[in-house]
Amino acid sequence: MSITTVVIGLLALIGVVVCWGAWRWRNVRRNGGITVALRWRTGRRGGEIAGWHLGIGRYRGEQFLWFRVLSLRNGPDRVLSRADLHITERREPSREEQYTLPVGAKVLLCTSSAGPDIEIAMDPGALTGFLSWLESAPPGHQVPRAS
Repeated sequence: MSITTVVIGLLALIGVVVCWGAWRWRNVRRNGGITVALRWRTGRRGGEIAGWHLGIGRYRGEQFLWFRVLSLRNGPDRVLSRADLHITERREPSREEQYTLPVGAKVLLCTSSAGPDIEIAMDPGALTGFLSWLESAPPGHQVPRAS
């Protein structure tokens, strides 16, 4: 196999990956959503926390779907269930975080029995909608409020 064949093969592979990513992102944006940044712990509780990842959030009934900006995954990258999501803290982003989060974002620390702790950052308008969605849970489900 010649070096030219290898280079052409790699360029074709890169082209396919770029086209797939562009197609996926076009479909995610076309269906609407809100700009949301997420980060999560790498273990169940007390594990190391990952960096912020920017994405698009969308509501689907009892679920909040999150699509990462830079991902080749066909479906959502994270699915958060309203019945299992509990807000434990609300805070302003630190000075270092302000450069990676949406403008004016507020940060919520959420716990879930289904997975690791998650921090969600979104602008005040999106946050109002998110909190309304959480609080409009069916009867019998109580959403703990952050102080």
